[in-house]
This record gives sequence, C-alpha cells and structure tokens, in this order.
Amino acid sequence: MGLIRGMARTAVVAGTATAVSNRVSRRQAGRWAAQEAPAYQEPQYAQQPQYAQAPEPPPAPAPATLDSAALIEQLQKLGALRDQGILTDAEFEAQKAKLLG
Repeated sequence: MGLIRGMARTAVVAGTATAVSNRVSRRQAGRWAAQEAPAYQEPQYAQQPQYAQAPEPPPAPAPATLDSAALIEQLQKLGALRDQGILTDAEFEAQKAKLLG
C-alpha cells in the first residue's frame, strides 16, 4: 500500500511541476515577445488560445467531531490495524493526530 501511495504522490508532484513550468515558460516568452515587438506590427497569425485554468477544488469538509465513545472506538480500530501490520507506526500516528486534532 505504501509503494502505491508513494508512486501516486510522485505522479502528482511531477504533473504539478510540469504544469507550473509550462505556464512560466509561456508567460516569459510572452514578455520577451512584447519587449522585442515594435510599437506597431501587423498581425501575422491569430493569437493562440489560452488554456482555461482548472477550477479550484472545493474545500475539504470540516471533520465531524466525535463523542468520547466513538473516538475511543476509532483509536482502538487504528491500534488493531497497526498491530496487524496493516498500518505503519507513522501512518498510525498521522491518523491518530487527525482524530485527536
């Protein structure tokens, strides 16, 4: 499970880096072209369409507060998953911090 999560995280980071790099390159090329262009220039080609920005994802819903019994039950389930070897200690601590958070 950790290997797949790591691969997915790497893919997301690489995709984001590529998108940012491409946007910066396009913006920089536009600035350079504007600096080099004379005051009046006949248009040679139609302007390339700009890609629409992806909409911002909706904010994550606020975590529901758990009563004491439900919180203890969730912590026990997490402890059992850690004891079975399904969760690593780091994953257990992260989930516990989320619940107590």
